[in-house]
Amino acid sequence: MRTIKIIALLCGLLPLQLCAQQHTVSLDTILNKIDLNNPMLQTYALKAESYRHRAEAGSAWMAPMVGAGTFMTPYPGQQTMSDSDKGSLMLQLEQEIPNPAKLRAQKVFEASKGDVELAGRAIVLNELKARAKNIYYGWIIASQRVKVLQENEKIMQMMRKIEEIRYPYNQSALSGVYRAAAKIEENQNMIRMQHGEIAKAKAWLNSLMNLPANQPLVIDTTRLPVFTAELSLDTAVLAGQRKDILQMEQNIRSMQLGVKAMQSQAKPDFKLRVDHMSPLGSMMPKAYSVMGMISIPVAPWSAKMYKSEVKAMNYDIQAMEKERVGMLQESQGMLTGMQYEIQSMQKRIAAMEEKILPALKKTLEADFVNYQENKLEVRAVINSWEALTMMQGNVLDEKMKLYTMIVNYEKELYR
Repeated sequence: MRTIKIIALLCGLLPLQLCAQQHTVSLDTILNKIDLNNPMLQTYALKAESYRHRAEAGSAWMAPMVGAGTFMTPYPGQQTMSDSDKGSLMLQLEQEIPNPAKLRAQKVFEASKGDVELAGRAIVLNELKARAKNIYYGWIIASQRVKVLQENEKIMQMMRKIEEIRYPYNQSALSGVYRAAAKIEENQNMIRMQHGEIAKAKAWLNSLMNLPANQPLVIDTTRLPVFTAELSLDTAVLAGQRKDILQMEQNIRSMQLGVKAMQSQAKPDFKLRVDHMSPLGSMMPKAYSVMGMISIPVAPWSAKMYKSEVKAMNYDIQAMEKERVGMLQESQGMLTGMQYEIQSMQKRIAAMEEKILPALKKTLEADFVNYQENKLEVRAVINSWEALTMMQGNVLDEKMKLYTMIVNYEKELYR
């Protein structure tokens, strides 16, 4: 019977464990869901698709023109000498035939704008990933703060109990009990604040993944950023990694295709017109007229428009190429400086964890032993406790700064 109860209990706990595991997600999973589900990113794919359809629309011909009326018909009341003077009924069909080379150039140019939009999507995705990483690491730091505060509160709880025991025997002052109680409540307020930070981070991450803000979410708190300095910060390497440079290259390519499309305006267009005449008199035969026309865009008064536009677009392309070189050089210097800054921060944190924190912990332990032996007042122990708690908080602050610097470095590297 006891075995059956244990099995039933385990079966009851199993769904809860599975449920908890189901909502535990890693940072990579969150980033993938942002890539797939974020509404802001979906707009870029839709805009790129719209340019594809615009490119298809640009290859269409103008609609044919159909007309009907009279041809050489005398006004009412005029005297006619023969049936040939009565005129004709006329049916006219006209079609503009654009130059195929123009259509192809314009179609390729319009389609290239979709590639620019997709390159812009990569930039926004990089920014959203950086935002998600900062929120994710902020959640981890808040969880670590809660653990530190809860662990330190145990010492203060013990000190309050000791003060409460000693007070009736006049071995401690009543103020010591109140001081310890105040520190416990202050510590609880700090824990509540960190829980609020965790709730806020949960809502933000859910919103980035296009999920309800109150969706249950548990992150993998063991995933911490590891800084790996880029071995080569050559501008050629950065040009292949940075999304804004890739977008600029797509812009330059699109403008070059725009130049070709504008240059194609020098090619002639065509027009075909067919007229059919049915005479109103019986003496005249039915007649038709077929006329083909061609434009002359090389005429000086018309060529000025597209030639000047081509020159302006070429100057814009040269300006963007110069801007691209300047962005790469600026990024190279910025990333190099960020590497040194991150390495310096890592050394500071290592010194705080390896030297300062152990010394403060030993100080608190020694003071607490003396306090237990009634050789030291509670005020001195609280001072040591506050110094340790403050330093632990400072270490976590520095770690959050380090994580933010790493995220910004990665964002700048692949921006």
